[in-house]
Amino acid sequence: MNRHQLREETFCLLFLTEFHPEDEIGEQMRIFIQERDMGDQGEYVEKKVADIIAHHDEIDSRIEDRSENWKLSRMGRVEQSLLRLAVYEVLYEQLPRGIAINEAVELAKVYGEENSPSFVNGVLARVIGQDE
Repeated sequence: MNRHQLREETFCLLFLTEFHPEDEIGEQMRIFIQERDMGDQGEYVEKKVADIIAHHDEIDSRIEDRSENWKLSRMGRVEQSLLRLAVYEVLYEQLPRGIAINEAVELAKVYGEENSPSFVNGVLARVIGQDE
């Protein structure tokens, strides 16, 4: 699996966690990894999603502080998950901002609605496109 595919699997698993209570997330992640037959790469994806969840409050706070007039609760779950993933990658994995934004926009084209790519691009430009 290449980096883009790993990121896509990470996004899908992160998105999935939005629909389950906290006490079920671990089991749901294991089921997801097993069904996708990812082997060792499944561990990477599961660990990354768990880390994003662990930093959830800080990531969400950063998104809300810098995305003018947009509360996360008003955003679709696809967009929420993409924003969280991109912000995490920049803050905790030191992925270059341009790559994180581009990857999130490309995934928004596949999984989001018609306006999702431009929305994700605009929010990320404000959230991670500044003073890092």
